[in-house]
Amino acid sequence: MSREAWIVVVIVGVVLLATLVGAVLLAVKLVRTHRMLTALGASGKVALYGALIYTIFPVDLLPDPIYLDDMGVLTAALIYLTRLVHRHRTAARRLPGQPGMPPQAGRTRRPVP
Repeated sequence: MSREAWIVVVIVGVVLLATLVGAVLLAVKLVRTHRMLTALGASGKVALYGALIYTIFPVDLLPDPIYLDDMGVLTAALIYLTRLVHRHRTAARRLPGQPGMPPQAGRTRRPVP
């Protein structure tokens, strides 16, 4: 093989290795985000396990040496789970009577002057 062909092979190999490492890092981050949720709803479980199964399953939209579709699915699941974590934390911080909380039964809310 010529020198140019070897350069192309090395560049393609580095790109494939970088996407593989990126997919593994995203999967690890996804599992860590799952651990932050104490009460993961059904939609969160579907997002988590669906993304992990899609990443591991050999049938993909793109062939397996190209991990861009796997990284996209993992990133989408990570964004969704991160939003669930933030929603869960803000709901846990709210105290009764704060704005955004539904009024309690039998009590009417009066406007604040």
